[in-house]
Amino acid sequence: MAIGWASPAIAQAPAPAAPDYAKPATWLCLPGRTDICSTPVATTALNPNGYGSTGRSSVARNAPIDCFYVYPTVSSDQGLNSDLTPGREERLMTESQFARFASVCRPFVPIYRQMTLGAVAAAAAGVDLTQSGLLAYGDVLAAWRNYIRTKNGGRPFVLIGHSQGSLMLQQLIAREIETKPDVARRMKLAIIPGYNVFVQQGKVVGGTFKRTPLCSKPGQSGCVMSWVSFRERNLPPRGAIFGIATEPGMTVACVNPARPGSTTWERLDSYWFARSTLPVAGGPIQWSTDGAAPTPYLRTEGLVSARCINDGPRGYLSIRTNADPQDKRTDRIGGEVAIFGLFLPGWGMHLADIAAAQGDLVRLVEVLGSASRN
Repeated sequence: MAIGWASPAIAQAPAPAAPDYAKPATWLCLPGRTDICSTPVATTALNPNGYGSTGRSSVARNAPIDCFYVYPTVSSDQGLNSDLTPGREERLMTESQFARFASVCRPFVPIYRQMTLGAVAAAAAGVDLTQSGLLAYGDVLAAWRNYIRTKNGGRPFVLIGHSQGSLMLQQLIAREIETKPDVARRMKLAIIPGYNVFVQQGKVVGGTFKRTPLCSKPGQSGCVMSWVSFRERNLPPRGAIFGIATEPGMTVACVNPARPGSTTWERLDSYWFARSTLPVAGGPIQWSTDGAAPTPYLRTEGLVSARCINDGPRGYLSIRTNADPQDKRTDRIGGEVAIFGLFLPGWGMHLADIAAAQGDLVRLVEVLGSASRN
């Protein structure tokens, strides 16, 4: 979810007609065509000794597995729900969070009438978003059913989302996947960070999902990976939107994206959008003493580490920067959410949920795809 200013006094415009997912124009990405997921993404390695080699993302030929992605809240459209014309925000978010997965799986990204950034502000002012949420989910459900009926062909698949996208996929798993054994068998993994998944304390199932477990070991399939990120020593405060369960006996799920099942610090393989204009605590990041980033994206291996923490109702991914003032890399990363220049402690490092571990996640999907060939 990307946050910008929006007025809480927002009126809902009439929703556009429901999308027809039989039409290619209602999909932001589809396999075998030129779109945001097939456009090479230029990325430079950022090492301790400065900027290294530059590469471009690729698209897999004959990928053995599918990826169905639902993007987070990014729309600045007027009203509580977006229209069906994707703007720069939807395209940039899909590029930064998902396009690299096209190197290991067939990409499917539906356009949907999501709850807008204005809806986030409206909810904070007490506006009931039930109908807006149902509208958004109805689109995702329609896209999913079209995908299963006309595009999947019995293939294994991975679900990927973030924030609102993860909320949509939570509902899809609970209502459309884990209740249908033939479909559930094809779900190799669900990567749904940035929105609380609830689970019984000390358990891997029971809560948001009745049958689908959290991933508890590397290489496991048919499971869910979820986490909400908070900077080390900044645990979710009381009343936080993420990271705290309110129902007795429950906690918020945390699966370490670098090594499922781990409760120790794991080094992350990260991809950062170096040209972001979102506010960062301490001011804009100087990524390297070598100067400005030569490409829009940077890859860092081991610059940050993460550890899952579950302490009673609190559950979150603790993030720390492995700072070294002697090397050329930045000693700071961003990820906190700000409105009017004020950072919201209850949101944690929401904006870094996927970026901090994207390289690890792509490899996990690649491994599952390779296993499905056998």
